[in-house]
Amino acid sequence: MHIADMTMFHAPSSGGVRTYLEAKRRRLRTRPDIRHSLLVPGESSSVSDDLYNVPAPPIPFGNGYRFPLRRTGWVSTLLALSPDIIEAGDPYVTAWAALDAGRKLDVPVLGFYHSDLPRLITNRLGEWSGHNVDRYVQRLYRHFDRVLAPSQVMAERLDRLGIGNVHIQPLGVDLTTFHPDRCDMQLRQKLGLPDHVRLLAFAGRGSREKNLDELLAVARLLGPDYHLLLIGSGMPRHLPDNVSVTGHFCSGDEVARMVASVDVLLHAGTQETFGLVVLEAMACGTPVVAARAGALAENVPLGCGQLCEPHSPRDMVRAVQEVFANDPSALGRQARRHVEKNHDWDHVVNGLMGHYRAVTGTRLHPLLEEVTHG
Repeated sequence: MHIADMTMFHAPSSGGVRTYLEAKRRRLRTRPDIRHSLLVPGESSSVSDDLYNVPAPPIPFGNGYRFPLRRTGWVSTLLALSPDIIEAGDPYVTAWAALDAGRKLDVPVLGFYHSDLPRLITNRLGEWSGHNVDRYVQRLYRHFDRVLAPSQVMAERLDRLGIGNVHIQPLGVDLTTFHPDRCDMQLRQKLGLPDHVRLLAFAGRGSREKNLDELLAVARLLGPDYHLLLIGSGMPRHLPDNVSVTGHFCSGDEVARMVASVDVLLHAGTQETFGLVVLEAMACGTPVVAARAGALAENVPLGCGQLCEPHSPRDMVRAVQEVFANDPSALGRQARRHVEKNHDWDHVVNGLMGHYRAVTGTRLHPLLEEVTHG
């Protein structure tokens, strides 16, 4: 089986979509009778080890992202590759190109709904834009042979838009990179913190939907016995005394080291389609306090942390204090076990192969059948 993935969400500072594609790529390459090709935007046409760069202009101030304007190069590349199945990882030009190529090749095309486009557009342009974007999403995703959603909340949103054939496919975590053994005992010293101070963290981009102003309010309310570390780029500049920032994009290894070294991860976002960083923290043995909203409500189960009311710094303070009133280490151990059981990438890729087999009507190699159903 030859699988072709394509997305514009592939840049040096990319988040969950690139993580998904690279983890998937590594595992599929070890499987017999599977070929995996990945098409991404680039400065010029090139190919290396089944990674195809298709020319696309850069987005100004877009942190390395490029936005394809024409379908032609993507369609012609797919026609030359002639895959057995195509998966589109964004809702823009590449998705329409995938559908065009799928029709010409007579092969199934899947759409993975990684980002909540109507919510993103509404946040930036206002409520007046929402209905038009809803109609666009309906028109696009009804054409796919199968639609994958990373969480129950996203599947329900697509269902409300009248899009059928939606299947939940959670993402995974690199359990080797994100591991309790990554704990850096020197982090507190580097931050100049006394031993009694409880260390909290947020990791991710400093974008508006992360509600970082609410995390700063939490830090102010908690006071000097707590310290908040903001890990990532685009963070606020005016900070309380008990808040520090890394101030740059951090690699997965850097994030793992710091997240494994703090007491609790905080996340005030209310629009997460999956919230991968929450599961990465849990894999590091770090309990989570998150807003009870979006996919975060699904991914922080009982015994792995605390959920709080959205947009309520005071309730997040309450949740943080409850974590410390119990046993944070025990919560962290339970969090690690939960991720090991449910979000190992091998388990995720086996699930993906089930979707591919369903839409192509093919059987896997006998050994893979045993792994998938075992």
